[in-house]
Amino acid sequence: MSLNVNRNITDQFYRYKMPPIIAKVEGKGNGIKTVIVNMADVAKALNRPPTYTTKFFGCELGAQTQVDSKHDRYIVNGSHAAAKLQLMLDSFIKKFVLCTECDNPETNLIIKKERIGKVCKACGHRAPVDMRHKVTTYMTKHPPEESNTPKKDKEKANKGKKQSNGVAEQDSEIVAPERDDYSDDDKDWSVDTSQAAVAERMKDLTDGAKGLTLNDDLEKTQAERIDIFYKYVQKMKSDKTISETDSDKKLLAEAERLEVKDKAPLVLGELLLDTGIIEQLKRYRIHFLRFTHDNPKAQKYLLGAIEQLCGKVYTAQLIAKVPLILQKLYELDIVDEEVFVAWGSKPSKKYVSKEVSQDLIRRAAPFLKWLAEAEEEASEGEEEEVQVSFSSMSTGLEVKTVKDESKPPSAFAESDEINIDDI
Repeated sequence: MSLNVNRNITDQFYRYKMPPIIAKVEGKGNGIKTVIVNMADVAKALNRPPTYTTKFFGCELGAQTQVDSKHDRYIVNGSHAAAKLQLMLDSFIKKFVLCTECDNPETNLIIKKERIGKVCKACGHRAPVDMRHKVTTYMTKHPPEESNTPKKDKEKANKGKKQSNGVAEQDSEIVAPERDDYSDDDKDWSVDTSQAAVAERMKDLTDGAKGLTLNDDLEKTQAERIDIFYKYVQKMKSDKTISETDSDKKLLAEAERLEVKDKAPLVLGELLLDTGIIEQLKRYRIHFLRFTHDNPKAQKYLLGAIEQLCGKVYTAQLIAKVPLILQKLYELDIVDEEVFVAWGSKPSKKYVSKEVSQDLIRRAAPFLKWLAEAEEEASEGEEEEVQVSFSSMSTGLEVKTVKDESKPPSAFAESDEINIDDI
């Protein structure tokens, strides 16, 4: 298990990960203490010395700390839960790790003349660190390794040590030019922001880092983020890339990036379904499953989209097909039985008027009755199941179909015209 370094980002494809803090309480009485078992690994993921994070906890908790770097033992006096320390670590990351411009954690700390600055390797932004926190005093007295020596100069110095011509000593003393402070007008903190320079820096970034650098979508309202997702799906549909391999993964990744995964089926329902809904549900089954599998909330939003299609947009063409549509959602395992039952138990005016909602539930009554009877029969007979599992987010959705004898044959014929009185 790993956590996103920036835990405000819930995207599981987020590149920057760290292990969760593991804390072990030892001793009793006045000698009780909390050992952070994996502090070295956590700090390594943040590219910061483990002493910094340990001292930060001490400052936040008003507790003494003990550091034994040789044996990777980092201790905070007192009894402290891992969850509490994890929240404090989030604060440390925000103050001393994340870039203030692009929120990327690929930063280095530069310490000069009792001042601390952050340099982002992703976007090139440089900014001073807030020196009001007590831990900065410790940081300035114990700068991170190589904080004063640029990488190229360090390599040159190391190379010089191997030489025997007397120049080695001179090379090994090369350090970065000093500057007076880290104010915004300091020329050493400036960065070339021309279009060509930005493009050059972007070449070195991963796709995930580029996304973080180029937009601030997560700062927008949910309605605005849903609109962004709507346009994204709309473009895929117009470009005819919606049916390409892995298009379902791209949709999921974009929805998770925008933190609208649960409501995404509303958008998909509006853009991917129309009067040909039965065939479209088959065609885009995996796309819907990406969002609705093991996600009752997303399933409810999809039913909301169905309500709008049948009760508002294509009423004349679809209102009589409500049982067949719901049956197909059930057969394809896009919506679970429990969600159907909850939906049919009470009309709602969330997506359509209450009167229309009542009418849709009334028309769906044959399907809901059949569903209840099918469940009773299944409990008496041999169970079948259709398994839909995520093997991993990297390999994608794996759909396994096993003969399911708990579901009886479809109670509804797939014809263009459905007469509910005949069902």
